[in-house]
Amino acid sequence: MKFSYYDETDSLYIELSDREGADAKEVASGVVLDLDADGHLVGIGIDRASHLTDLARFKSKRPQTSPLPAPAQ
Repeated sequence: MKFSYYDETDSLYIELSDREGADAKEVASGVVLDLDADGHLVGIGIDRASHLTDLARFKSKRPQTSPLPAPAQ
């Protein structure tokens, strides 16, 4: 999952899949679902994002992983 915010258009895009979008459906004013050729959701576009959420509090969390062990010498 990838989040992209575009300040110049005040839009937020949430990419859910690497698949290419083939169709778009507006489900609410300024909220567009991108669908692949099979009708599966691949992304969500949100216009006027700063009016809908406090972007300063918007955080992305990644799972923590253990560091790789050093290679044997």
